[in-house]
Amino acid sequence: MDLAQKFDRIISRAEELRALLSEGMSGEAFTRASKELSELEPVVARIEEMRAAELEAEGAEALLADPEMREMAEEELRDLRERLPALQMEIRLALLPKDEADERSAILEIRPAAGGDEAGLFAAELFGAYQKYAGIRGWRFEIMEYAESELGGLKEGIAEITGRNVFARLKYESGVHRVQRVPTTETQGRIHTSTITVAVLPEAEEVDVQVNESDLRIDTYRASGAGGQHVNKTDSAVRITHIPTGIIVAMQEERSQHKNRAKAMKILRSRMYEQQRSSLAATRAADRKSQVGTGDRSERIRTYNFPQGRVSDHRINLTLYKIDKVMQGDFDDFVDALTQEDQAARLASEE
Repeated sequence: MDLAQKFDRIISRAEELRALLSEGMSGEAFTRASKELSELEPVVARIEEMRAAELEAEGAEALLADPEMREMAEEELRDLRERLPALQMEIRLALLPKDEADERSAILEIRPAAGGDEAGLFAAELFGAYQKYAGIRGWRFEIMEYAESELGGLKEGIAEITGRNVFARLKYESGVHRVQRVPTTETQGRIHTSTITVAVLPEAEEVDVQVNESDLRIDTYRASGAGGQHVNKTDSAVRITHIPTGIIVAMQEERSQHKNRAKAMKILRSRMYEQQRSSLAATRAADRKSQVGTGDRSERIRTYNFPQGRVSDHRINLTLYKIDKVMQGDFDDFVDALTQEDQAARLASEE
């Protein structure tokens, strides 16, 4: 099927959906049809705009033979030849297969890796940077688990980030983040290198993942905080083990065992959902010419060099000298560049 036929089918499908919706559909069928139409309408608008521009170009070319109209026609053709490739690219991007998780909210997990206390301190700072980014984007950032070290670093931080297209914007953040700087505890002024791991999981609904109670082992214990903070006298902390996959989630942030269990189940479902997605993505990636990041937590993706004031993303060889702004939540330059690189790789694989 050539592109013109593909465009005709898209327009026909949009017309078919409009007719179905005008007949008074209801329930799940209405929801599905509305969602499909809302995804198609921007594409249809671009196709119609492109076809109108192509007709204008044909008309302008016909006027080139007229000496009185030639100058105006040439100017119009120049404008149209600039517009048409941009419209065609927008349509091609819109037709790329969608990641169904892109529109979802996300679970953010941050943990120190190599580097001891300094890794924990940077983990806390990066967790705060993502919290600021969520604020800039208008998303809700709810801390689900935050375990502090004695020096004020982070042992483990988990947050639920709620909003539209959260996962689409944050999914490239999964991996190993490296920091290079002089720690406050360093007396010789030497630069240390530490690493932390970041995982961004699309938030899963109960319908996405079937969890059988018989597959769970649930342990309860007393919560404990750094330096004896908010120690409970009841067994409010919860550890859930999903026996078939070996996934373990521990939660003690809340004083209520019921609330800790609900949060742990939310994280467990998201980890299981991401595991399923990763398995499918690995199969698809075998056919891809290139890939921007695998989402693997063991992959080193970015370095934050404080003495030089730079942040470097190793997947796309992008270095920006704006570390202060990045640590205040200014991630958009990286997110936009990674998104564009991923789109380019996917377009290349379609050819």
